[in-house]
Amino acid sequence: MMRNQKMVASFEQPFACAPPAYSPTDVILATARRVLRIEAEAILALSNNLPQGFVSVVDLILGGRGRVILSGIGKSGHIARKIAATLSSTGTPSYFVHASEASHGDLGTITDNDICVLLSNSGETSELSDLIAHARRFSIPLVAITAREESTLGQAADHLLLLPSAPEACIIGMAPTTSTTLALALGDALAVALMERRGFAPEHFRTFHPGGKLGARLAKVSQIMRGTEALPLVDPDTPMFETILMMTEKGVGVAGLLQEGRLVGVITDGDLRRNLDGLMNKTASDVATMAPLTAGPSMLAAEAVAVMNDRKVHVLFIVDSECRPLGILHIHDCLRAGVA
Repeated sequence: MMRNQKMVASFEQPFACAPPAYSPTDVILATARRVLRIEAEAILALSNNLPQGFVSVVDLILGGRGRVILSGIGKSGHIARKIAATLSSTGTPSYFVHASEASHGDLGTITDNDICVLLSNSGETSELSDLIAHARRFSIPLVAITAREESTLGQAADHLLLLPSAPEACIIGMAPTTSTTLALALGDALAVALMERRGFAPEHFRTFHPGGKLGARLAKVSQIMRGTEALPLVDPDTPMFETILMMTEKGVGVAGLLQEGRLVGVITDGDLRRNLDGLMNKTASDVATMAPLTAGPSMLAAEAVAVMNDRKVHVLFIVDSECRPLGILHIHDCLRAGVA
């Protein structure tokens, strides 16, 4: 009896080698890191071994007379749509055609001046068959983005952008994760390579992004400034009484001194405060700050805001190369435009 009691007692001792307990948070974070690591390693493999046809596809698109038509089904379709949007916004006219809709009339949107880029990881997506046949029938250049060179799509393509073999990041290895990330990254690489070859500059970017914060950041001073009708200008010998009336009338809190058509000085609220003693007995030139801070019309509005913040002013006169005033930019104009 005593032996049995001792045995029971020994079984009740804590297990010395018990595995550590993992919290749900630990598991979630470990999953996230695993997914990102798998996808990052796949992108690195793609970077180290870019498809042989990449340069020829860039040259093909640069020499094209029409648009780049992208298509795919399912997750590949979503990626194709995003690549089309990126290409269009960076200077390469592009259009997404849904593969199923293509078989029901949308093939008519594709001309023999266009270039077709079809996405399918397996290369055996049946819905792409009509697009492939249409491209072959009308000698439309066909680019394939796929992971299988020997697939139907891979064999039909004029230009093959082969994705590296890499495991999907999901635990069952089936959900499109790594494969779609690779296709998206390759599409970005293609768009940026084309963008740089075209000499695509910030002013071009704003043309395609006129709205929202991004468009505002790329706006030029000339697009936001107030014109010549808003300029508070006086001659250097103008009495301060008349100068203050001009400042009040124009409502921007400053006055500019104009001499022989050139801006030679500026009067701000700070200048008025520094010259309060006998102010009304002085002329504009007695009070003004000479060689004023100005900006050109081609300066980005965001840069002008940075200048104003750095110099602690709220207004800039906009002048041409000979210091002739063209307009005036107030910090409130930039705020309304979404720049500041």
